[in-house]
Amino acid sequence: MRGYLMRNSLQSRLSRCFSASSQSLKEITVTFIEPDGNEVVATGEEGTNLMELAHENDVDLEGACEGACACSTCHVILDDKIYDELPEPTDEENDMLDLAFGLTDTSRLGCQVLLTPEMEGMRIKLPSATRNFYVDGAKPAHH
Repeated sequence: MRGYLMRNSLQSRLSRCFSASSQSLKEITVTFIEPDGNEVVATGEEGTNLMELAHENDVDLEGACEGACACSTCHVILDDKIYDELPEPTDEENDMLDLAFGLTDTSRLGCQVLLTPEMEGMRIKLPSATRNFYVDGAKPAHH
């Protein structure tokens, strides 16, 4: 009986926590600008990363490592204003960005950028190409 009560109590607390947090999440709309100039308007919940949002909206943003910050195929180029408001990239993200094609001063990895209300209306440019060493056939050299 005690286990049943504890389980119900935990379920009740989790339910309140998740229902309260899901009610407070905002929908944010951004525009992805593909290399050919095609614009894709996408709406996602606050906290969704840009790579996932792109995939959910059929935007051609690769994400070969599936968001593990282990490649540069989800490289995006942000507006100066939004870039400046984001937390600094981690060392791991900067290491991956060093491999990105068409790197700019406002480049980030889409898997590392989470939607916030301040991003409403943001325009996100996709580079003209990506570097996926596994698919492109390059082999890492021994050190």
